[in-house]
Amino acid sequence: DRLLQRLLEHGLNPERDLPVFLRTAGLKDSDRVRHVRGSVAEVQRLSRAWVDKGCRSGATGPAKGVRYTHGQLTAQRDALAGTYAITGDDRLVAAFAPFSLYGPALGIPTALPDCDVTAPGSLTHEAVAAAVDSVDATLVFASPTAIRNVVETAGAGDRSAAADALSGVRTLMSAGAPIPAELLDAASKLVPNAEIHTPYGMTETLPVADIELGTIRAADADDPVGGVCVGVPVAGVDVRIVPIDFDALAGVPDGLRTGELGEVLVRAPWTSAGYDRLWDTERRARPGAGWHRTGDVGHLDEAGRLWIGGRSVHVIHAVDGPVASVPVERVVERSDVPGVVAGRVAALGVGPVGIQQLVIVLERPDGDDAPLAALSVADRVRRAVRAGLGLDVAAVLTRDTLPVDIRHEAKIDRTALASWASEVLAGEAVER
Repeated sequence: DRLLQRLLEHGLNPERDLPVFLRTAGLKDSDRVRHVRGSVAEVQRLSRAWVDKGCRSGATGPAKGVRYTHGQLTAQRDALAGTYAITGDDRLVAAFAPFSLYGPALGIPTALPDCDVTAPGSLTHEAVAAAVDSVDATLVFASPTAIRNVVETAGAGDRSAAADALSGVRTLMSAGAPIPAELLDAASKLVPNAEIHTPYGMTETLPVADIELGTIRAADADDPVGGVCVGVPVAGVDVRIVPIDFDALAGVPDGLRTGELGEVLVRAPWTSAGYDRLWDTERRARPGAGWHRTGDVGHLDEAGRLWIGGRSVHVIHAVDGPVASVPVERVVERSDVPGVVAGRVAALGVGPVGIQQLVIVLERPDGDDAPLAALSVADRVRRAVRAGLGLDVAAVLTRDTLPVDIRHEAKIDRTALASWASEVLAGEAVER
């Protein structure tokens, strides 16, 4: 009893606690015991590394431990089951490690594909098909970067066997970053009998909203420059759009008008209890009345659909007002600029707040060594943004790769890119 109490309070210490377990099991110190001790220590090290990297809030910033009560987790499980009509007859393939925990919570068999869970982009078409086949999966969840590599590797391996396995999938879910409709279209061809869904949420509240591919296409046709439509809030969720950079310590502000850009607040019965030992972070993220400050900016349209325009810290504070990053990026991605890849474009604000200039960075690994884009490319980008949004682009830059978060490998680190772009435009020597 004392040992269990110590484990609950302080966690496992192999050097202190393992001998107690071994003595309880009637084993004396030996080579086998030393081997077991080393194995337990290694499992503990890997587990801690996995938790630190994958099981905390912080894909868009420093990792933060999030506190959930049993009741909140139960409500979250029920919300997922209701939103996606999950029953005991379903089976899940979770290509994003933390999402694998939902399978046991839902009482359904769950498989993880053979890939590095800390590098989602390593997932292949063959690996996800094998995982689906292993449990006859009906549900698949993967990050946008994982989906991209699955699409790109679809021509390798036994395509016939993979097609047979994937034909039984009824729902494919992908979340973690804005997902271009073009990528979802490509993925849908690999799972021809599945609905393609993109849940919207965060570690602190999931799910918030949901949308499927057909509705995404319709929303894009309604408003091609609105950002990323994540659908209507799921049952039980409240969403409010409030002024950007409001003072959370002053309470919850009134909501903005329909269509007006602001910061997204959410609340639901499954919103987390708070952060672990981060009092100041928690009070700034929880303005009151159960609301959680997502850190995303966006707007609600007349149909009640939520559109996300990016992160509040990535807003371009221009002379004429705030500009969200994602709508600008989507305009460039859909332009006729050669070599532009969806999800590999970043819109940044460079300069002092209030007079920031709009800068576009393209990922072009086959480009030349100069960070300044070729004049022909820059001209096309400028024309596209001016025609689509009426905005002027100060500069167009290129890099071999864009920095991304370590968890999803999909969220572009626009803050780091903005610092790099500032150095480039100041004439400093930088790495491309």
